[in-house]
Formats: sequence, structure tokens, C-alpha cells
Amino acid sequence: MLHGPDIGIGEPGAERIDPNYRDVILEGRLRQSLIKLNPDLPPEALEDAYRKLTRVDAPSLIARNRTVHRMLVDGVTVEYARADGSIAGAQARMIDFDTPDNNDWLAVNQFTVARAREPRLQR
Repeated sequence: MLHGPDIGIGEPGAERIDPNYRDVILEGRLRQSLIKLNPDLPPEALEDAYRKLTRVDAPSLIARNRTVHRMLVDGVTVEYARADGSIAGAQARMIDFDTPDNNDWLAVNQFTVARAREPRLQR
């Protein structure tokens, strides 16, 4: 378990990248998990999976949540170019349901998230 302020920008254990606390994903952890859970996928496929998971476009918050949930459960469909130039498709796993210890489990106490239009409250 980590304490939210301890992973903020400027701290020795910083994991967040937005000084305004709008980031809701720990980018480094997600990228490392994608590499660990999908060792057979090339970097461009993992980047595609990261982009799809973090930039969901849907008409409502409920629809975005459902889309992200589906990606977490089923994986993210990615395409990449093979060495011979042909295109391959795959499912990039977000969670290892078969071996839960392969996942990066983290609880963060007091993880502050600020909305883009509202300033972060100073305490």
C-alpha cells in the first residue's frame, strides 16, 4: 500500500506524471504490466493497447466505463506488422485471470484526482 502524496511529482517515489493531479492511471505501472502480461507482442502493439485503454471515446461516462470494463476482461484488440510485412492481430491482456500473482496489485491511500476545470484543494 502506498500513500497518495508519496507518489506525486517531485517526491522520491513519484509515479504520477501530472502536476495538476488529473492523471488517474499510473502510466509506468500500466506500461510495465502490458509488457509482462504480453511478452509475445511487439512494442507497437503494446503502445496501441495502452492508447486504446487510456483514450476511450464514448458518448457517456457509463458507455466509457463499460468499454474499459470489457477491455479489462477480454483484452484489447491490437494489430501490428510482422517482419515479413503482413499484418497480425492479437488480444493484449490487461489482467491475468489465470495467474493473479502476475498482476501488479496496488492500493493507494488518498489518491487525489482533480477535475480539469477545478483547482486542486491545498491541504
